[in-house]
Amino acid sequence: MRVLLAGATGVIGRALLPLLRGERHHVTVLVRDQAAAAELDVDRVVVADLLDRHAVHAAVFSAAPEVVVHQATALRPGTGDTRWEVFERTARVRTEGTANLVDAALASGTRRVVAQSIAFATAPHGGPLLDEEAPLYLDPPDAVWSTTVRAIAELERLVLHTSGVEGVVLRYGTLYGRDTAYDLNGPFGQAVRLGKLPLIGDGTGINSFLHVEDAADAAATAVMSRATGLFNIVDDDPATARTWLPHYARAFDGPHPRQVPAELGARLLGWFAAHQQTRLRGASNRKAREQLGWRPGVSSWRNGQRLCLVGAGR
Repeated sequence: MRVLLAGATGVIGRALLPLLRGERHHVTVLVRDQAAAAELDVDRVVVADLLDRHAVHAAVFSAAPEVVVHQATALRPGTGDTRWEVFERTARVRTEGTANLVDAALASGTRRVVAQSIAFATAPHGGPLLDEEAPLYLDPPDAVWSTTVRAIAELERLVLHTSGVEGVVLRYGTLYGRDTAYDLNGPFGQAVRLGKLPLIGDGTGINSFLHVEDAADAAATAVMSRATGLFNIVDDDPATARTWLPHYARAFDGPHPRQVPAELGARLLGWFAAHQQTRLRGASNRKAREQLGWRPGVSSWRNGQRLCLVGAGR
């Protein structure tokens, strides 16, 4: 099958590419910079900025894919980038960039589009585990998170509700594993190891984790599947912050997390960290198991956490 992969140099894209190659797909990667693809094992490279509509159309026409896989973000900060700039740029990739990819796919005769979303963007109501019918948190009291979730909502609308598109949206859980923020050398890994990530409030917010290789496996499964729609891609072991954070600290030989009041935690680490640890709901992967035919290879973060220590896959 001819596959166009946008985001091949990202953390999921790097894990996904060998899976696609292993299935003998003809893989074209879409990158902004030709040099970024120099060491990738691919059949072809096309160059375009996802925000450049004409360049994206030319690249997709040239690749002539049967499936477009959208794993692109702009979350890797450049020198001097502020948190707002990083998330605003990613929001544009998820809105304008997705629109350009979907339009180009339709114009070139491609019908199937697989795109990434996030499972922890749901509103903190109901639960403790939410399915794909749960509404997104479109009106949080934080400008950065509001921008992020509204961009996610637009991405999902474009992929799932554009006439003529066989759309698949994968809502990934909190990623851990090699090169993620939760790797030993990632920002969260470093904070935990140094005792700088406290337990906020009662710690009853629920995280659904996902090993990065399982995220890639879900995308590879979606390329071949006939299923369409929205799927939570998470492991089988959702956990409260008061459960996973101390375990994580032990795995990294860090000190036991100190506990701070919710208001202080929000001031120290920001609104989202406090939300994650106190109000977040987990996600159910039942639909992905039943309709997509996917299940996590690392069923629990308790089993997979040690993989972060060596920065390697399973």
